[in-house]
Amino acid sequence: MEIDLSILTTEGRNAQSENIDILSTEQMLRVINTEDQKVALAVEKVIPAITQAVDAIVAAFQKGGRLIYCGAGTSGRLGILDASECPPTYGTPREQVVALIAGGNEAILQAVENAEDSLTLGVEDLKNIQFCADDVLVGIAASGRTPYVVAALNYAKSLHATTVALTCNQGSQITQIADIAIMPVVGAEVVTGSSRMKAGTAQKLVLNMLTTGAMIRSGKVFGNLMVDVEATNQKLVQRQINIVMQATDCDPAIAAQALEACQGNCKTAIVMVLANLNEQQASELLNEAGGFIRRALAKKDI
Repeated sequence: MEIDLSILTTEGRNAQSENIDILSTEQMLRVINTEDQKVALAVEKVIPAITQAVDAIVAAFQKGGRLIYCGAGTSGRLGILDASECPPTYGTPREQVVALIAGGNEAILQAVENAEDSLTLGVEDLKNIQFCADDVLVGIAASGRTPYVVAALNYAKSLHATTVALTCNQGSQITQIADIAIMPVVGAEVVTGSSRMKAGTAQKLVLNMLTTGAMIRSGKVFGNLMVDVEATNQKLVQRQINIVMQATDCDPAIAAQALEACQGNCKTAIVMVLANLNEQQASELLNEAGGFIRRALAKKDI
């Protein structure tokens, strides 16, 4: 089957880099950098759609639903990267943000032949994780036409789940399926068709915003501090101490003592110090406030 790639912006030829192979190394890199600078501006234009997606993800979390990414190749790997960072950064359960890639785990490191062209694998992968109407599916495809992602989005729609399309081509197939379409159009790539470059960078920025925005709205950030961070190594143990100190203006000894008393839960330690409570009292106050530190402190009139 012949595929007409000429209609895809991401497959266009970039006039600014047509002679990049004969430039000096510095000139070559300046062309790449100039093109990369356009990415953040393209993402800025689609913030309203990203806002819709973040609000939908937060609503799903509130009713026990999950955020599911699906993609192929670079798009799938970017989803995996974003999902894998949520538990250590925000203390989320590993099943709350899940990423699926066409071809499974083998495809993380190398391409799996024809996996992205399957109209059944995407559906099978969603069924295998018991995808349901309470979940949100974000289909990631720079081209906007990847069959694996198309099939997954159609299946999610059939269950009446919220669907989001993330693509770098306007009017693409997945945007016509999804409830929310996020389309940062970054233009032709420096190397024609190499959508791991500008398109991949745009996708990474958007995915960062989806999870970061949803976690902030879920009470996992106090000020700009990641107060649900898990201390899985010595650096993060120190980061927890620093977070408690920064949030409360206490000294290191008090921060460490509070963290030890609550088994390394930054939120509880912060409320303990600011509200002058013991671990049990602070924990109960946070539970009543849905895990939001500011709400907990307001209940205590701090």
